[in-house]
Amino acid sequence: MKTVSHWIGGKSVEGTSGELGPVTDPATGAVTTQVALASAEEVDTAVAAAKAAYATWGTSSLAQRTAILFRYRALLDARRDDIAALITAEHGKVHSDALGEVARGLEIVELACGITTQLKGELSTQVSSRVDVAAIRQPLGVVAGITPFNFPAMVPMWMFPLAIACGNTFVLKPSEKDPSAAVLLAELAAEAGLPDGVLNVVHGDKVAVDALLAHPDVAAVSFVGSTPIARYIHTTASANGKRVQALGGAKNHMLVLPDADLDAAADAAVSAAYGSAGERCMAISAVVAVGAIGDDLVARIRERAEKIVIGPGTDPASEMGPLITRAHRDKVASYVTGAAAQGADVVLDGTGYTVEGYEDGHWIGLSLLDNVSTDSDAYRDEIFGPVLVVLRAETYEEGVALINSSPFGNGTAIFTRDGGAARRFQLEVEAGMVGVNVPIPVPVGYHSFGGWKDSLFGDHHIYGNDGVHFYTRGKVVTTRWPDPADAPTGVDLGFPRNH
Repeated sequence: MKTVSHWIGGKSVEGTSGELGPVTDPATGAVTTQVALASAEEVDTAVAAAKAAYATWGTSSLAQRTAILFRYRALLDARRDDIAALITAEHGKVHSDALGEVARGLEIVELACGITTQLKGELSTQVSSRVDVAAIRQPLGVVAGITPFNFPAMVPMWMFPLAIACGNTFVLKPSEKDPSAAVLLAELAAEAGLPDGVLNVVHGDKVAVDALLAHPDVAAVSFVGSTPIARYIHTTASANGKRVQALGGAKNHMLVLPDADLDAAADAAVSAAYGSAGERCMAISAVVAVGAIGDDLVARIRERAEKIVIGPGTDPASEMGPLITRAHRDKVASYVTGAAAQGADVVLDGTGYTVEGYEDGHWIGLSLLDNVSTDSDAYRDEIFGPVLVVLRAETYEEGVALINSSPFGNGTAIFTRDGGAARRFQLEVEAGMVGVNVPIPVPVGYHSFGGWKDSLFGDHHIYGNDGVHFYTRGKVVTTRWPDPADAPTGVDLGFPRNH
């Protein structure tokens, strides 16, 4: 059986811990690959390689970095089908969705290609007699990224291209559930000319994570995952003196006003709730129907959901694939089977779904729960599967209050034809990303991604300007060069004066 190895110092490195993890094809349930799980010592080896590479990469020219990144972008574009195939094989999402993931990751590589403008400093001349003040940004050193299973290519590309463009070196710890895409990303970076040790990949579980969080040579940690782990990452890494951006979970709401185009709202709800089998932190998992439109909206959502084709990601006819693991599939199903007892109307129950010829796959159908209460498990928890809950509100104000009472604040959306209501919503709602008639408001690469409340721990959002600032630190340089005509001024112990 194939073993996925680490990538350290510009080459594939076999694991030495003796610990291996299974990698499963979610469509069949079969273990197809195993992945080496790093020990703390192996993490140390990767960090040491990154630290050694930083000695030269940190002072490399912007021209050198961008030349490599442009070549890297071309290689990623040429190999996007291969990357997507690895994602489908190990995550299970359909090939078209996997291609979309690669495309969104490429946006950040393109942003990194333009790092020369992002790293321009500021200069104030003649702030005092022959005194200039310059503000510059410099890299941090060795930085680490810990990424989730649901986007095994895109989320790593949210991190390391910007980090290395800023002059840092990087240690990536991808999800051990679908590790192969990350290795291919590193191999292509080496092919593009990235020096050995600038980008390293170590696989592992909590042992590897904790080793990165505690390592004295790791200056910063980026993380995307569930809220409990994001909180742990932030607390632990911060206690060890590291800069941290930790993006957590979500319960994204879509507020539908009575004047909305209900067909467009239903299309958006189905697409945003069930795409990628609901395994998205930006999935719409709760629809809030305002006024008398609830029954009509639910009927339209059901009509569309019943037509979604579920099957293996390699089948071009499939619109939704399986869930990542059997255990996750069973957990998602438990929210549906327990919903009626907590007062919900089960409009669609997908828990008994199977695919002929793939009976051992991690399959679940689409579920739709109506009249869900805010104290039910299906509403309170991030399910991370194809389960959409519908809540009712009498007024706009009641709907916004419901959304703002959630502990999560990742993304949200409003569907309406009323520009005034939309403007009010984007100012009043407590979430980091807002869509107006856009169900999944993931920002483009040159803006930044991140939520509020329990959806983000740390001060910086990811990629965009926030990403550049996270991977650099500011320095202000005040300079006076004496003029040949100056006479000595003598010693002055007073406070420095600017006039």
